[in-house]
Amino acid sequence: MSKNISQRWRGTLWNSREAETRTEPGLASLPRLEEEQLAFLGSGGSGWLPKESVSDVNCLIEEATKMEKIKFQHIVSIYGVCKQPLGIVMEFMANGSLEKMLPTHSLCWQLKFRIIHETSLAMNFLHSIKPPLLHLDLKPGNILLDSHMHVKISDFGLSKWMEQSTRMQYIERSALRGTLSYIPPEMFLESNKAPGPKYDVYSFGIVIWEILTQKKPYSGLNMMNIIVRVAAGLRPSLHFVSDKWPGEAQQIVDLMRCCWDQDPKKRPCFPDITVETDMLLSLLQSPVADPESEAPARKVSCKPSLRRPWEVSEEVSQELTDSADSGDHLKRVLQLLDSESLVASNEELCICENKVTPLHFLVARGSVEQVRLLLAHEVDVDCQTACGYTPLLIAAQDQQPDLCALLLEHGADSNLADEDGWAPLHFAAQNGDDRTARLLLDHGACVDVQEHEGWTPFHLAAQNNFENVARLLVSRQADLNLSEAEGKTPLHLAAYFGHVGLVKLLTGQGAKLDAQQRNLRTPLHLAVERGKVRAIQHLLKTGATPDALDQNGYSPLHTAAARGRYLICKMLLRYGASLELPTQQGWTPLHLAAYKGHLEIIHLLAESHADLGAPGGMNWTPLHLAARHREEAVVAALLQCGADPNAAEQSGWTPLHLAVQRGAFLSVINLLEHHADVHACNKVGWTPVHLAALKGNVAILKVLVKAGAQLDIQNAEGCTPLQLALQSQKQSIIAFLEGKEPSLAVLGSAEPGEQTEV
Repeated sequence: MSKNISQRWRGTLWNSREAETRTEPGLASLPRLEEEQLAFLGSGGSGWLPKESVSDVNCLIEEATKMEKIKFQHIVSIYGVCKQPLGIVMEFMANGSLEKMLPTHSLCWQLKFRIIHETSLAMNFLHSIKPPLLHLDLKPGNILLDSHMHVKISDFGLSKWMEQSTRMQYIERSALRGTLSYIPPEMFLESNKAPGPKYDVYSFGIVIWEILTQKKPYSGLNMMNIIVRVAAGLRPSLHFVSDKWPGEAQQIVDLMRCCWDQDPKKRPCFPDITVETDMLLSLLQSPVADPESEAPARKVSCKPSLRRPWEVSEEVSQELTDSADSGDHLKRVLQLLDSESLVASNEELCICENKVTPLHFLVARGSVEQVRLLLAHEVDVDCQTACGYTPLLIAAQDQQPDLCALLLEHGADSNLADEDGWAPLHFAAQNGDDRTARLLLDHGACVDVQEHEGWTPFHLAAQNNFENVARLLVSRQADLNLSEAEGKTPLHLAAYFGHVGLVKLLTGQGAKLDAQQRNLRTPLHLAVERGKVRAIQHLLKTGATPDALDQNGYSPLHTAAARGRYLICKMLLRYGASLELPTQQGWTPLHLAAYKGHLEIIHLLAESHADLGAPGGMNWTPLHLAARHREEAVVAALLQCGADPNAAEQSGWTPLHLAVQRGAFLSVINLLEHHADVHACNKVGWTPVHLAALKGNVAILKVLVKAGAQLDIQNAEGCTPLQLALQSQKQSIIAFLEGKEPSLAVLGSAEPGEQTEV
């Protein structure tokens, strides 16, 4: 190892490219790696390693050698140990530590849950080693993330360091390392008991809080304040927990609170934690993204009219009324014109500071004769205000065709645009002023002129339903398929706003029916989203593709099913829309209808022979989505149409599992009546009875037992429903399973509202 590496702080990372293996003195079968390719754990800056102790060095070597042999997908790989300089060489983790990631990146719920779950898997693995290997330093700084954001934990197995220190030395060193917040309260109380597995469980609870909130625990508190608070049973604030969080996040919060319980005996063990985090991750991964909502803002000029001074923007009005400060030029010119005197000096006709000239103001007043008099003095007909307005632009905006004609006769440039790229023809099209538009075109206006966001006069005519202007533009060979910055053509706008006449005009003149925006949405997508039935009908009749897919894989039928548009679904099916196209998440139209709870559309799609068992994202069927997210009527509708109640998604969950987990009493009964398997096991061996016991739902548990559920089935960790209830302290479940409740005859009087223990 070079001197450069030996001086690095513990945990510094370098990129990795593995070379041939070599053995040198002091290395334990260490692969030969380039210096910049390693992560090196050295002692030189750790701040807590007692360097003067030879036994301590030997202890580290012994521990690290054991760590090197541990191979697990969520444990960082150790390549070797180095005595001189003292350190550990480990694999490179491209995204560094979770500690660095949390304050700088906004993590989505799915990633947060996956990090929590994978951390629990790593800890469960360490604790399952014989004898258990405790971490005793679990914190975001020791949770590393690879290039795919998967977890691998490091710096574990250092328990001997603590054993060889006094309790106060350990606490002081923990404070120096920034890990005091993760130490459980029993370490601060008068106790000589050695730390056990529940130490790590407490630390894991604090880590969950940090992941959920992306905040630092006990921020701003000093060492003694933290110790006093923790010892007294206080924990990081739950102020950040929001009702807007998904239900699974609320359940993670419950798990977190159990993990940091003041009494170590009440904290769960990692085998149980991994089961719950796996369950919550599976549930969170199912939500269906809505089809993209397209809402093109109506394009309008942001410029004010200058027709009357009191209608002018405050800035322009101030510039006009303050003209006296610059010599009262405007007032003098207006007085001269009103008296029909034609004597005006160059100074009197000069431009004001805001570049609003007398010509601008007279055009805004609509004074045709006065404008004619002023133009006779050879003033600049194309003079521009500070925002680029010419007199012709003002006349076009204010729908003054006579003034436009006069200005054009005096050589006004019909294509001179303002600072936003709006030309006079844009304003004429926006206003539906075909007379002004014709004048402009006759004087050389560009028919396809585009403002800065790409909008043409045809876009504006299509948006505002001005067929008169659109027909004029067509007659002057306007390009019907020019797109603006987002890719919308005039047909997209006409379809979105449901302007049927313009849709017919555009399609009849050769507009592309399946033109795609930047997000790949066609005019048909937009018309379907907005429910414009007549526009949809004409687009389909003239050959629009019913199965065009946008960038998320949504067809018009997906959008109609998600929006609950029954008649449009029927129309699309009549024109051959596919029932089985999956979105990028894997959802068919039936999945979306089930997720949104649109009963009419569920029946329509089923009658049209949609695949009721289509495996979508995570292999969830429409019935899985309904059981997890919708009311009982949706579950009943799918079962009535023939959906399989025993289909299993990728983690082995059946709709019955999901209905039990959600506490949907009537859905559980309905599924059982349609022969749902009461003994179905997911991939960790959980049956619906296990879930009912864990959730504390006595009414559902009784229903399952009445349906023949066995109570002695063990999950993958060897737990029966009774053992789960005991661990979770669900007293009503325990009483029932131990036979302390009345017989099942009371089932008939159970009310859904009474089913869950609080």
